Amino acid sequence: MHIQLSAFFAFTIFIGISHSVFAQQPMTLPSAQAARPEDTEVWEPVPKVVKPGVNDAAPPSDAIVLFNGKNLDEWVSAQDKSPAKWFVAGDVLTVNKAAGNIATRRTFRNYQLHIEWKIPENITGTGQERGNSGLFLASTGPGDAGYELQILDSYDNKTYVNGQAGSIYKQGIPLVNPNRKPGEWQSYDVVWTAPIFNGDGSLQTPAFVTVFFNGVLVQNHFESLGETRYIGRPFYKKYDAAPIKLQAHGDPSEPISFRNIWVRALN
Repeated sequence: MHIQLSAFFAFTIFIGISHSVFAQQPMTLPSAQAARPEDTEVWEPVPKVVKPGVNDAAPPSDAIVLFNGKNLDEWVSAQDKSPAKWFVAGDVLTVNKAAGNIATRRTFRNYQLHIEWKIPENITGTGQERGNSGLFLASTGPGDAGYELQILDSYDNKTYVNGQAGSIYKQGIPLVNPNRKPGEWQSYDVVWTAPIFNGDGSLQTPAFVTVFFNGVLVQNHFESLGETRYIGRPFYKKYDAAPIKLQAHGDPSEPISFRNIWVRALN
């Protein structure tokens, strides 16, 4: 019995030591010599060269300048496609409320847009009746049809939060409020990804929008719920390419101004 127990304990100790030794051995990995840095290098297609502007607000070499401070050659009336009748003076474009909305002559799908705007220093009114306008990222018809990024004096001016400056109107609340006070120039930098529709008009992929307001992110790849609606729910309606539109809002406050508008079409 003593001999048998000794043999048993010796076997148990051997198994334990063997297990410990093997457990400490590193896992065998495939030979590193089989992989090369070149395996994960991509050389084509080579991105085209784009010369940047003299500063981040200036148009790069591949941009279409929509307003150069001189004329409205790139714009028409959104109502009847007649020549746009807003006011141009001193490199600034000012809303003519009596003339209505204006839209680009060209149409776009996906793009990067830069636009600067200013609320008058002597602005009056409150809420939505204080420096109201809109940037329609895709104009799908006359009037206010389309997808609107709100423009408003939201510097110490209370209103519903999905209608303040930087909002996707009645849809997306801005992440923060980086408004400057009236009389100072403000900027939007927008990346717009247009919706895609099936052949029968049903929605395949929704629209997305990213917005930097005065250099601050306020809409982060926001998924649009459809066309803007002042009353009722947004909806999608099939379109292909569309103009960009600026709104001449009917509120009684002093008209706002724009400058330095350019766009880059994206594939």
